[in-house]
Amino acid sequence: MIHRRKLEPSTGGRGMTSQGTRDRLVRRLRDHGIADERVLEAIANTPRHAFIDEALSSRAYEDTALPIGLGQTISQPWVVARMTEAMLDGGTPEKVLEVGTGSGYQAAVLSALVSRIFTVERVEELLKQARRRFHKLKLKNIYTRHADGHLGWPSQAPFDGILVTAAASALPIELVAQLKEGAVMVVPVARGGMQRLLAVRRTEDGYDEEDLGGVIFVPLLAGLAKAER
Repeated sequence: MIHRRKLEPSTGGRGMTSQGTRDRLVRRLRDHGIADERVLEAIANTPRHAFIDEALSSRAYEDTALPIGLGQTISQPWVVARMTEAMLDGGTPEKVLEVGTGSGYQAAVLSALVSRIFTVERVEELLKQARRRFHKLKLKNIYTRHADGHLGWPSQAPFDGILVTAAASALPIELVAQLKEGAVMVVPVARGGMQRLLAVRRTEDGYDEEDLGGVIFVPLLAGLAKAER
């Protein structure tokens, strides 16, 4: 079920941040293989420029990753769309865990597609910024926590899907254990000197994994950080 929402007038944007610009991005994503119309609609309705510094707003709808400070990035829209699409292959999720809130953009996209998003971030300043954006955009189905992403959110498990937005050094089994049977976790994992995007489906006695291709993400770090700009 898609939870449609209307943007507040202040998020509509003009010129390079307009709805027309977002629609052109969606066309590019469709041309590059994103087929799930639910995901494309969510991308079209999410103002990416609201999740980056104003100085970069003219580049908000380029299909590229952009810096958000503190050594982190906002993911490339195609990657956001592909990860979301792969997670939805596990069914229609009601409750999803995101590991690595970052700017908040991925969670905002998910908020139009699932009932509840639980997102954890180790960098406190990034989480504070993301919370302000969620409040401004009136996204009331996103729940946040300052925590080590490796640990997930055990008290809210099991989840109907998990997205990990930083590259793990090995498959995070602690997170696999927080999936419902049949649900999918999408996670970048470092293997053989490269990062591979994996779709991991929980089974009755373990898990299956599918390699979705090469990606580049910041590393998934352990512990908490309280760095400031």
